[in-house]
Amino acid sequence: MDRIAEFGTVSFDIFKAAAQEEWGLTDEAANETYNSLKLPKRATAGSAGYDFYTPFDITLEPGETVKIPTGIRAKMENGWVLMIFPRSGLGFKYRLMLDNTVGVIDSDYYYSDNEGHIMIKLTNYSGIGKSAQSGKTLTLKAGQGFAQGVFLPFGITTDDDTDTARNGGFGSTG
Repeated sequence: MDRIAEFGTVSFDIFKAAAQEEWGLTDEAANETYNSLKLPKRATAGSAGYDFYTPFDITLEPGETVKIPTGIRAKMENGWVLMIFPRSGLGFKYRLMLDNTVGVIDSDYYYSDNEGHIMIKLTNYSGIGKSAQSGKTLTLKAGQGFAQGVFLPFGITTDDDTDTARNGGFGSTG
């Protein structure tokens, strides 16, 4: 297997700003949460996905959406991308889905002003739609796996001449 990436945390200031904006955490709660962040890990030697863990307790009612500041960033070699998916079991049990269907973390995102902070936006779709299972409230405890990231190589066209630098996340490239 190729060893092409490493996970780390964003600075406390970057995490605190996101945690306060999205969740209203106090400075003290943001500091405590930041100090207990877990880096993504594979569950087994044969796992392709790296589990991402909740930074704090989360309750997600049917139809509810949350944006989770993970505090995590990924430094990877050029030519690779990190794809983010919900954990399979949560998708089956709660119809938990990422709002952008699949998260795409590009190798140059690491160098953005936000330090490549990976934010994951989820919706609990249980109980929504005609064929949906009955609505179920999803409760995740701090440190519980909720998403998984898979590193994949990618190619570009032979006539590609892009030289634009990234600075930002969601929608930052147009």
